Amino acid sequence: MSKVKIVRGDITTFRGDAIVNAANERMLGGGGVDGAIHDAAGPELLAECCKVPEVRHGVRCPTGEARITPGGRLIAKWVIHTVGPNCRGGMFAEAPALLAACYRNSLLLAAENGVKKIAFPSISTGIFSFPKGEAATIAIGVIKEFLTVHPEMEVFFFGGKDTMEYYEKEAKTQGLRG
Repeated sequence: MSKVKIVRGDITTFRGDAIVNAANERMLGGGGVDGAIHDAAGPELLAECCKVPEVRHGVRCPTGEARITPGGRLIAKWVIHTVGPNCRGGMFAEAPALLAACYRNSLLLAAENGVKKIAFPSISTGIFSFPKGEAATIAIGVIKEFLTVHPEMEVFFFGGKDTMEYYEKEAKTQGLRG
């Protein structure tokens, strides 16, 4: 059975242990996936995010890092917040490494909290304009490496058809799907 599953749908309906939020550094909600997760989780999620200490003024989670909070009204117990690189206006040299760090740090935080089933959106490929094909290659590569150490974890990707096609193709290319 494949440990990586690609789902065309709404991540807020995931019936697993944790969902990953493509958050902003403030962790106070926003647009896209972040807004949808905050809306579905209710005010409890915002209250939990406010408890996360700022590492500097206005920043609870720097780009590439991850933080965990209870899931509020979501089915999933946890929300893991990570901030992907913002590539609007063009890619920058550190962007691929920062995106890989988002996935790696989210997975490590999940493992530390006993997560067995985790769902990711396509981090940074919406308003942050990271190229979808390259994002899929990075994400699946990090997950493949992680699963060699943590084979008990199942990883799901949620998104629209146009985005999930990249993840399907990459998972197959890297041998994580038949």
